Amino acid sequence: MSTRRVRKPDGGGAAPGTGAPGTGAPGTGASGTGPGAPSTEAVQRRVLTVLAIAQVFAGVGVAAGVSVGALVAADVLGYRNLAGLVQTSQVLGAAVIALPAARLSAARGRAAGLAAALLLGTVGAGAAVLAAGTGVFPLLLLGSALLGGGTAAGLQARFAGTDLARPDERARALSVVVWSTTVGAVLGPNLAGPAGGLGRALGVDPLAGPYVVSAVALAVSAVVVLGGLRPDPLALSARLGDGAGRASLRDGLAAARRSRSAMLGIVTAAAAHTVMVAVMVMTPIHMNDGGASITVIGLVISGHVAGMYALSPVMGWAADRWGRLPVAAAGASTLVVSSVLAAVSAPGPSGVLAAGLVLLGVGWSACVVAGSAMVADGVEGAARTTVQGASDTVMSASAAVGGALAGLVVTTLGFGVLGWAAGALAAGLLVLLVGARGGRAA
Repeated sequence: MSTRRVRKPDGGGAAPGTGAPGTGAPGTGASGTGPGAPSTEAVQRRVLTVLAIAQVFAGVGVAAGVSVGALVAADVLGYRNLAGLVQTSQVLGAAVIALPAARLSAARGRAAGLAAALLLGTVGAGAAVLAAGTGVFPLLLLGSALLGGGTAAGLQARFAGTDLARPDERARALSVVVWSTTVGAVLGPNLAGPAGGLGRALGVDPLAGPYVVSAVALAVSAVVVLGGLRPDPLALSARLGDGAGRASLRDGLAAARRSRSAMLGIVTAAAAHTVMVAVMVMTPIHMNDGGASITVIGLVISGHVAGMYALSPVMGWAADRWGRLPVAAAGASTLVVSSVLAAVSAPGPSGVLAAGLVLLGVGWSACVVAGSAMVADGVEGAARTTVQGASDTVMSASAAVGGALAGLVVTTLGFGVLGWAAGALAAGLLVLLVGARGGRAA
């Protein structure tokens, strides 16, 4: 059993320098991989660097496809009323792939699990290109679901950043990985225009061009992970006595249920992700209804994605400094404001909507960083990786339901009603977090 002290969900936990023997925490002088080998701190720095590079490419791959998925369904294939299903399929695919990828990581190491998910995303992007050329809508949905492998890998990469981190630095470690997605995720939607020319050159519809970019970027990310994560952080963590390893799904879920921190973290991340996806997935359609160009739509989505990732190191620092719950509550409050702005925005180019989308990303960042840290804090030992995968599955599955309902709500009731509904869900999360903090204080 690990001797690491686990941080409480309100931010209490191990003090600096109190890492377990053999973890390479300051003052231990421990070597991570044997005599003469780099220290665990050195390995951790390398792990974060490799994950950061991989996340840049993965961010391009996922964001490029997401930015045009609904438009391909609506404008190329003619399935306007079902356009929301493209994003829903992608999110649902991430949910389905998350747990098997986590199980593969537990059995074969983080590199294997992450690379497998990224390669599935590569195949999915290729299938989406083929769907745009053949006009087969179910193939587009299948390709979008497999593209969810890129999302699943991106989510699990944040946990990979915590495998060798001290308990009092976990939020910052995972936030570095989240932040590194910024460059690729912001760049991805803005490649829609240039990628259109690439699509024409390859003989496919210009709107399918970003999927070509997605396939290449995700494949490069997989190569970076396979070549760079040596030694593997999860395997090294197990050798250093953290007990990381393979546990059954039943054992993992049982361990999560016994942990107040893990359960609250799972709910926080899932609710925030659902609000974000529900609003974001229908924003291109809302803007397109008002005559916004694909370039303007790409800029708004880029601002949203920047909000999701650019401030994540600040969120990680704050969660380690002041606690997980205050940061998560601040994030939920921001989600409420952003949803209201989306609800009152007019179709087409809109400064109000652009501001709302940026704040939507910022609120998501605070909730997901703090919630993920709660999950990482709450479970140690062999069940940890399984719980992390289960958390990502719940997070993505909840968002898939939200995305599916978003399309129906916008089609029947309008985008404004969707914004108010998302705000109500965010307000419910805020009440839960404030209540949890109050109970902790009592």
